[in-house]
Formats: sequence, structure tokens, C-alpha cells
Amino acid sequence: MASLPPKPITPVTPGAERGPPQNKQLGRYKCAAGALPAAPQHKMPRCDTGPAPRDGAWAQVSSAAASGAYPKRVKVVEVGPRDGLQNEKNVVPTPVKINLINMLSETGLQVIEATSFVSPKWVPQMADHTEVMQGINKLPGISYPVLTPNLKGFQAAVAAGAKEVSIFGAASELFTKKNINCSIEESLERFEEVMKAAREASIPVRGYVSCVLGCPYEGKISAAKVAEVSKKMYSMGCYEISLGDTIGVGTPGSMREMLAVVMKEVPVGALAVHCHDTYGQALANILVALQMGVSVVDASVAGLGGCPYAQGASGNVATEDLVYMLNGLGIHTGVDLQKLMDTGTFICNALNRKTNSKVSQASCRL
Repeated sequence: MASLPPKPITPVTPGAERGPPQNKQLGRYKCAAGALPAAPQHKMPRCDTGPAPRDGAWAQVSSAAASGAYPKRVKVVEVGPRDGLQNEKNVVPTPVKINLINMLSETGLQVIEATSFVSPKWVPQMADHTEVMQGINKLPGISYPVLTPNLKGFQAAVAAGAKEVSIFGAASELFTKKNINCSIEESLERFEEVMKAAREASIPVRGYVSCVLGCPYEGKISAAKVAEVSKKMYSMGCYEISLGDTIGVGTPGSMREMLAVVMKEVPVGALAVHCHDTYGQALANILVALQMGVSVVDASVAGLGGCPYAQGASGNVATEDLVYMLNGLGIHTGVDLQKLMDTGTFICNALNRKTNSKVSQASCRL
């Protein structure tokens, strides 16, 4: 394998962005901001939204959903524990990470990306990957995939109990070169040994493609290039391809254009979208993807995460905001919004910051 770049670079899927000013008091509540909890079982302040039962009052079927314009069900892939935390300056204590995942497991989410088996030299925040994987309560029916950039990471992940892994590529040559010090073609060759080992171990592999709507170095990325890389990763055996707007520059128009080209090469049932909200376009972009038949969406609790290459990036789309929108469309997710907001409050208290979720902000008593 080619040598890594001299300075640590975030894995291709976006990392954590710095939060807004901390300890902002909203009335008698600290809504998703405050001190690190003394113990994982510490009871967090709740934002009072009234009852939010699973598939409850907010999930009124819209005429659009009833007419078949949107998928009836959407699988939400929660990426907060890995993608949302990986670039935090201060190392998040392992018990907090474990409690975060355990709380997310109680919300009804089907997929929770737990950690990343990368070298601690390059991503110190994920150095406790084995402890996290072995410390969480793995509930039946929930998948806990981990990021594995190479064969060594894959082997360590399997040894720690991982039952699903993800690999990450990009549609930008310059981004790939700066991120993992090789070309796109070379990166795909590296993935072959991971795919071979995964097949032998019957481990499913998900593929990420970053910079699908724009690159911090190349600018606009051609939809044809996105389709080419996606097709190759799908052909290698990735059961699902997550298309990432890594720096959040996409618009509904560019999302529609890109998906139309990619869907000619990869079945829509094997596609997911991973949108960042840097320019406030994430939910609008997701809506377009839903209209085109995509039924898998990545999101991060409390909007944690971001891209170190985009100054002012506000992070991944908040899972709370995504679920609220899907509920309003009558699209089934199986996710309990109130439990999700409680989880966002917990992790933001632990990080001493304010939530990026608009729904959680609006639901707090002022």
C-alpha cells in the first residue's frame, strides 16, 4: 500500500465540524449543551415537544406519499458515532461513545455506524474502536457497521466483532490524492483485497463515494465520473453505495442531474444519499433523492460532523430534522423522534455544545 500523507487527513466521508459557541442557556433548560455527564446513566434535560410516539401524530400521510411519489419506507443510516465524532479536537471518552450508541439503539434506528478501524496515528478519536465495539449492547435487528480503509483495518474490525464494514472512495482525483495519497484507480485496487476477505468471511460491505456534487479542490464534479466510480464499487460487491455531498455545495438541481446519471449504472435500490448542510440545502437535496426513488438516507444525530475542507460547514443533516420531515410526508422510518432528541441532548451535553438540529432547537421551551 502507498504511504499515507505526512499529515492526518480525515477519511473521505466527512468528519466533525466545530460547533457554535457553547453553554448558551435557553430559558430553564440547556437544550443540547452543558457539562459532560458524570456517568453514562445521567439523566439529560428533555426538550418538551409533547408525545412523539413511533409513527404517531406527526406521521400524517401526505397526498404526495399516498400517490406513490415517495418511498413508503426509508432506512435511516445513523453516522453520528463515527462520522459525527471523528474530527473532534478533544477525545470523547469511550463510555460516552458507548452510551451514545446504546441510546441510539433504543430509538428504532436500523443501522448505526459505530466507529472506524483506521490507524490511531491518523484519526486519534477512533483509537478506542475495539473497546467501543466490544462495549456496546448489540440489539437484534440492528446493524453496527464500521469503516475499514484497508485489509489490516478489516481484520481488526472482524476480530472486534464487526458484522458489516464500509469502504470509502471519491469521485475526485485531487481529493483522493490528498486524502489517501493515491489515484482513484489505485484506491479501487486497494479495496479489492478487502472485498475478497469480506466475501470469504460473509461480511457485507457498503461503499462510500465522496465529493459527488463538488470538490474543495476540483470544484464541480461530473456526474459521469460519479457514475463510473459508483459502478465500479458496486461491481466489486458493495451491496449499497452512499453518495456523499462531502462539502455540502449541492442543490436540488445538481442532485437530480447526478442521480439521473448514476441510476443508469447502479440500481436505485442500491443507492443512498449522504448530505451535508453547509449551504442549507441538505433536506431539499434529500427530498429530490426521495422523489427519484432513493430510500436510504445517512444522517447524524444533532447534526454532528462536517468537512474540514469547507469553512463554516454545519455538519451532516441532523437525524432529528430528517425524521421530522419524513414523518410529515407519511414515510415510515420506525424511529422514535423524542428518544432521538433525548439522545442528541445527551451527546451535545457531553461535547459541551448546542445542537445543530432545527427540530430540537424549536422544541425547547424558551
